[in-house]
Amino acid sequence: MFRFAAHEWLPALLLVPVLVGAYWLAAASRRRALGRFAEPRLAAKLTQSVSTPARWTRSFLRVAAVGLIVLALARPQFGTRVETVRSVGRDIVVAVDLSRSMLAEDVSPNRLDRARLAILRLLGRLDGDRIGLVAFAADAFVQSPLTIDYGAAAMFLRAMQPDLMPVQGTDLGEAMRVSLDALDQGAREDRVLVIVTDGEDHEGSMDEQLERAARSGVTVHTVGIGSAEGVPVPDVDDQGRQRGFRRDADGNVVTTRLDETTLRRIAEETGGEYVRAGAGGTAFDDLVDRIATGGSESADSREVTQFEEQYRIFLGLALVLLLMEAVMPERTRFRGEWEGRFA
Repeated sequence: MFRFAAHEWLPALLLVPVLVGAYWLAAASRRRALGRFAEPRLAAKLTQSVSTPARWTRSFLRVAAVGLIVLALARPQFGTRVETVRSVGRDIVVAVDLSRSMLAEDVSPNRLDRARLAILRLLGRLDGDRIGLVAFAADAFVQSPLTIDYGAAAMFLRAMQPDLMPVQGTDLGEAMRVSLDALDQGAREDRVLVIVTDGEDHEGSMDEQLERAARSGVTVHTVGIGSAEGVPVPDVDDQGRQRGFRRDADGNVVTTRLDETTLRRIAEETGGEYVRAGAGGTAFDDLVDRIATGGSESADSREVTQFEEQYRIFLGLALVLLLMEAVMPERTRFRGEWEGRFA
């Protein structure tokens, strides 16, 4: 099988006909200039040492070398080999609650920022594990797909704010569905889901996803962040400045509190662990340490077909042609004298 790995270079082959045209125009221009300089018999005498075939051959070598260099840049590949690729590590998805209740300040500086700091700590300790991020409230979406680029994941994490979610609320079932879908895209056996939330599930549609996680062997850890006592939900403007507390239609202050019962159930039914990240506690950080150091030693193996790079052949031919062009003379020597040159 033959293919080009960098096919975006192929349009540069248009240089070949452009160069051919340029050389042809240059030759025609020389002929016209010589015709204006001398009459045909004298012009033939003046240019008899010039080898037209050699000149055209040198032009052909230059054009062919340019074409071969472009083909080399396009990375031609033919010939294949089968390699066994082994990947060690886990696939980890962290689902972060972005409902406005996560802005409550019963945990310093607030629930969301506290969660972000712990996840950044996890990113700093991973080595070889792939991690993805899911944002959820009443809906859910993949903020960052599974990757080992921890810097990129950290950038996406810092951008996670409640205003990303068009519909507020908390749907743990939807968060699990999107997270499990993301984990299904990977090929690793050891898979972990971490849900960070205040636990107020307003939808109650997660039973099916709990069964799916248990059936798929996905370990789900849950982190309840906040306090069990009700605290007011801050109301912030577009610049993130607090302008009071959110109120319902009757003018009452909206409060939020941690619902640990639901989160304990999720962890228990999937073989995971539930921890509470309260004010001044280290349980969340301890869980991060266990996740970062508790990877499986098993490796996933799969066969991958690799194409052989053949650009060296084209590049080598181009260099040979350029060397030939450099040593090829355009003029021939004549031993005879020009008879009648003084006539």
